[in-house]
Amino acid sequence: MVYNFKLADIGEGIVEGEVSKWYVKVGDVVKENQPLVEIITEKVTVELPSPADGTITKIGPDAGKIVKVGEVIVVIDDGKEDKGIEKSSEDVIEVEKKDIIIEKNKSNKIIATPAVKRLAKEMGVDINRVVGTEEEGRITEKDVKLYSKLEVQSNEERIAFRGTRRTIAERLSESSNRVVQAWIMEEIDMTNVTELKNKLKETSSEEIKLTYMPFFVKAVIRSLKSSPRINASLDEEKEDIVIKKDYNIGIATDTEQGLLVPVIKKAQDKDITTIAKEIEELSREAKTGELELADTQGGTFTITNIGAIGGISSIPIVNYPEVAILAINKIMKKVVLWEGEIVARDRVYLSLSFDHRVLDGADVARFLNSIRKCLEEPESLMKDEQT
Repeated sequence: MVYNFKLADIGEGIVEGEVSKWYVKVGDVVKENQPLVEIITEKVTVELPSPADGTITKIGPDAGKIVKVGEVIVVIDDGKEDKGIEKSSEDVIEVEKKDIIIEKNKSNKIIATPAVKRLAKEMGVDINRVVGTEEEGRITEKDVKLYSKLEVQSNEERIAFRGTRRTIAERLSESSNRVVQAWIMEEIDMTNVTELKNKLKETSSEEIKLTYMPFFVKAVIRSLKSSPRINASLDEEKEDIVIKKDYNIGIATDTEQGLLVPVIKKAQDKDITTIAKEIEELSREAKTGELELADTQGGTFTITNIGAIGGISSIPIVNYPEVAILAINKIMKKVVLWEGEIVARDRVYLSLSFDHRVLDGADVARFLNSIRKCLEEPESLMKDEQT
């Protein structure tokens, strides 16, 4: 029996993926559930397993190419007769969502013999930059010598524009093309949050990494409740503004592969400590490649903390189809006039980008005012957890 293995619908809204690498070639004998190919989607990287035992008779697009949902990507012959039942080329076995193996930690190990490594050192070649041409990426002397010649001929380095980087580019381009982007900024005093954060760290019996982010999440949720159109999306086809009842907060996370946005689901039901733990866990999984597809879906509002790296001002791009995104810039000590006295206080600029088709400047100004009030009186956020 011949199996025409199609790329199945692997998640909400995903219509295509990029072939990252093949684990098999034509003629290989495979077992059921053996990984066949690595696919990069706009959300995560996945490995697709074989639906049956058999021999690979045809493989689809090369690495770097795009494959659509429903497109045949590999053909497998299990060597069994069809017992009189004719199977057309349209008969397929599709991988169920539960069978998708989410990619785990990636190995960056260099596969090369000591002699090849020694040659690279003698020729002044950084072996980490050499692409191996043998099976499993093994680097040969020929690869090192070829790289050395190319390096002499050019003072440029070319990096393949594919994978997560290309997906990010496509999503940002979509947002830029669809959304009427506007933005507004507010300066907020963070001194009381700093003091409360330090106090909670000292008194907590649990070992948690309590940062500023959980306080921003809580302040955003309370403010969204009074500004529901900011927790929404625009259904352009049906011409509806869709108000979301749950507050699923996306946390933009910097990783080696690029920017990922894992989501805290139903954040309105969680306290500061729970949110802090979830942020820490999602961040770890994003950085190690352990995020599941569901972890990146369903966001209703996104927060990006560029200030943790640096930058006192920024203008984020709306995470379409959401209608707003909040950027936290660098928290700094500033000398200000506070309650009639000149003092040093912790201050931060918050930048809010929004879809001007859905929201007006007054809407987001009121929203930022609410966030400012919550953060300058952070004890009120703790009272929310007691009610």
